[in-house]
Amino acid sequence: MEQRSLRGRTLFITGGSRGIGLAIALRAAKDGANIAIAAKTASPHPRLPGTIYTAAKEIESAGGNALALQVDVRSEEQVAEAVAECVSQFGGLDILVNNASAIQLTRADATELKGFDLMQGINARGTFLCAKLCLPHLIGRENPHVLTMAPPISIDPRWFAQHTAYTVSKFAMGLLTFGLAAEWRAERVAFNCLWPKTVIQTAALALLPGIDPRRCRKPEIVADAAHAILLKDAAIFTGRFCIDEDILREAGITDLRPYAVDPGHPLIADLFLE
Repeated sequence: MEQRSLRGRTLFITGGSRGIGLAIALRAAKDGANIAIAAKTASPHPRLPGTIYTAAKEIESAGGNALALQVDVRSEEQVAEAVAECVSQFGGLDILVNNASAIQLTRADATELKGFDLMQGINARGTFLCAKLCLPHLIGRENPHVLTMAPPISIDPRWFAQHTAYTVSKFAMGLLTFGLAAEWRAERVAFNCLWPKTVIQTAALALLPGIDPRRCRKPEIVADAAHAILLKDAAIFTGRFCIDEDILREAGITDLRPYAVDPGHPLIADLFLE
């Protein structure tokens, strides 16, 4: 049965100290949700704004209950401790959002093994680890969801030609989600992916050269789409690769202009999409 609000629900969001993860948290906070922010940044980053503590303050100001957790999603011990603390603090767990991700858009000759390992460790291993450790708490909840920020899988060579290592790590997130949806369908735990149709303006975007932020959308479009997915019936809506525009249109939101950073500029399609 689909819900109308996330009020009283508990979310565990990785990489939620800024950007899309924080936007998803703030949207849930407006409903009165409980949100565990699991991210690495506990002290200010030299180039990126926001910490788990500033995120927690924003969540509470928006109407939610927050728990700041310093977590490296590659660490089984840290994730296990964070999940246990979240469950202890809020009395359970309803939703996991696998948002944490590492990106390096380089070809093999410019990709050091430490960069390859970082992307595989955060994107693929972290997604699997968080799902594995959250599952025992999700099973049996009223409407349990796992939402992963990953694109539809494509074997078109153009998505590999300039950054194979990154592409493989993101497609691994999607394959894991698709597989886990099949594994846990009988237990009514939903596993879905969400990806933006256009490039999203975040602080991390400044680290990627050549992208005009005026041709991007705000993180709120992904947050609103995530919110719509997390309200769906987990027993039915699972194993999907969702695009933010499509989800919002299904929810009756057809005017997407307010999400544009600058409506006067043409938008840039995100990676892995036409």
